[in-house]
Amino acid sequence: MNILLLGSGGREHAFAWKISQSNHCSKLYIAPGNAGTASCGQNVDIKATDFEGIKQFVLQNAIELVVVGPEDPLVKGVHDFFLADDLLKKVPVIGPQKLGATLEGSKDFSKQFMKRHNIPTAAYASFTAEQLEEGLKYLETQSLPIVLKADGLAAGKGVLICETLEDAKTELTAMLADAKFGAASSTVVIEQFLKGIELSVFVLTDGKSYKLLPSAKDYKRIGEGDKGLNTGGMGSISPVPFANEEFIKKVEERIVIPTVEGLKKDNIPYKGFIFIGLMNDGGEPYVIEYNVRMGDPETESVLPRIKSDLVELFLGVAHENLAEKSFEVDDRTATTIMLVAGGYPGDYEKGKEITGFDAIEDSLVFHAGTTQKDGKVVTAGGRVIAITTLGKDIPSALAVSNANAQKIKFEDKYYRRDIGFDLQ
Repeated sequence: MNILLLGSGGREHAFAWKISQSNHCSKLYIAPGNAGTASCGQNVDIKATDFEGIKQFVLQNAIELVVVGPEDPLVKGVHDFFLADDLLKKVPVIGPQKLGATLEGSKDFSKQFMKRHNIPTAAYASFTAEQLEEGLKYLETQSLPIVLKADGLAAGKGVLICETLEDAKTELTAMLADAKFGAASSTVVIEQFLKGIELSVFVLTDGKSYKLLPSAKDYKRIGEGDKGLNTGGMGSISPVPFANEEFIKKVEERIVIPTVEGLKKDNIPYKGFIFIGLMNDGGEPYVIEYNVRMGDPETESVLPRIKSDLVELFLGVAHENLAEKSFEVDDRTATTIMLVAGGYPGDYEKGKEITGFDAIEDSLVFHAGTTQKDGKVVTAGGRVIAITTLGKDIPSALAVSNANAQKIKFEDKYYRRDIGFDLQ
């Protein structure tokens, strides 16, 4: 098959690496891809949201499967675009249609979905700009800390945890009245703060049945000890030690099954990944959020642990016979460390040459923010390289990831040396 993968990050390099190993894959194209994906297939200079450009490419290159990496094209309706076009509608797309993608595109929509289907989540209320005064009064009735979430997509930056009432009121006003996150915060979800430790569980579904993928935990803060600004993710671990058989059983029975069944009941067609962000509060799982694609950098830890042919699973999704597909997971632990540009998540420079790839031993290197220029690999984003190691346990895998993180060189490189610190 000729396969087209949309996206350009570390997640997409991990997908490209895994897809290219499949016997079903004769030619893999990545749009737009990065310097790393170029080693797995052919990069194509088309944006993941350029639907007309994608259409022409699909038709000209006899593409038989499209895999969508990031959320933006899904929320903008790339799957619907294919279904509405007579020339494209027979090409399977892995990723939900626009209605299903609203689970990520709107926090309010997803909270209503959870409430409707009795899925455990934090108590909440939603407010628009016209309801600012009501929102401010509501804050006065809530315990602290309190969580404010921009309803729409805000590039991972739209969630604020406020420790004081004054801070909460200031931030709510900034979000609703001053459009702090643009259109994304025209509605704000005010949510109860859940105490505990976070993790993610991933599901692949054909809309009828599902496969439960390995659990993972990512590390969002820039600083060691989980301090400082939020980032897109500084590293991840899979599996999560406390997510034992008993805990995962609770997640499956209380969250995964009601989610898949809820989509059916609400007539929301869904073919693709569901990322379930969870809080483990005293051994009880609560949903923090849904995403409608795989996480990044969690994908770089999860996919290397999947032994099964990924394209075979995707064909199961496309043909709605996923239940018949075999699914096998590696028992080893995967640890991923993200190397980032100096200054990230604030201002940072691009175009720094990256070297040291040849010195890497016993780890996988996934490119995130890279590109090729004049025959060299250079930085092209804040999160630059993900280094993943499979090992018998967290300490042994991390030791190799950390050793290899030192070997990759670029100016002002930074990485956290304490990924997994809270799990050992």
